[in-house]
Amino acid sequence: MASYLIGLVGSGIGPSASPALHEREAGELGLRYVYRLLDLDVLRRPVADVLAAARLAGFDGLNVTHPAKQLVLKHLDELSPEAAALGAVNTVVFRDGRAVGHNTDATGFARSLGRGLPDVPLDDVVLLGAGGAGAAVAHALLSLGTGRLTIHDVDRERSGKLAEALRRRFGAGRAETGGLEAVRRADGLVHATPTGMAAHPGSPLPAELLRPDLWVADIVYRPLETALLAAARARGCRVLDGGGMVVLQAAESFRLFTGVDPDPARMLRHFDTLEGKAARAA
Repeated sequence: MASYLIGLVGSGIGPSASPALHEREAGELGLRYVYRLLDLDVLRRPVADVLAAARLAGFDGLNVTHPAKQLVLKHLDELSPEAAALGAVNTVVFRDGRAVGHNTDATGFARSLGRGLPDVPLDDVVLLGAGGAGAAVAHALLSLGTGRLTIHDVDRERSGKLAEALRRRFGAGRAETGGLEAVRRADGLVHATPTGMAAHPGSPLPAELLRPDLWVADIVYRPLETALLAAARARGCRVLDGGGMVVLQAAESFRLFTGVDPDPARMLRHFDTLEGKAARAA
């Protein structure tokens, strides 16, 4: 029986669904699979040290989440074309003595959007957050045909750099920076910051900016019903929670780690079961 040792690197990752998702699917496929949390807040070590320790300990791969998706870049031996284009990594595969960075967030978000909001207009979209997850969402949206993407981040330099990178890849006029007021004219809004997570409660924008003909997607999945989504529902918006993205990016990471194709539909069903249990425990 093939065996794998996988980890998740990030801050405040105790509630993560990743261990259960990966280990359950591995069990269904007859693989021995151990998934460990490497919480930067607990270990109190820099990303470089955690990565080096994982190599020495014989890990086969790592998932990477906030705030390490961009910090990890300079500590890798190689990047996949997608990860290099996005400037962010959420999956590291250790093979033949090398650490190779990949990004499965963009395809995970694109597939989740197509599954959950298949017919929404994409002409004018506002993105909140220009970090690693935001970069992946931005590339996904422009690849799906978004005509104008307005990026808002509290770090203006970061949002400016992302918009510039997107224009180089997708063409002039496709990406710009802007304030929250851009939501008033937009077709859709995607939230890609930690705000709304259990450890970062609240909403990233005033509810007054939401209106019934605006669709709203959130990449946060714990809780599934964030303050933003609750406010959007109350205003009559069509909404998409972060569950689909976390499962579909996990499925692609699983394939990269093992070389075995998982069953995304089965993983989605397992996630629904997990979230039901989490809601009852809350």
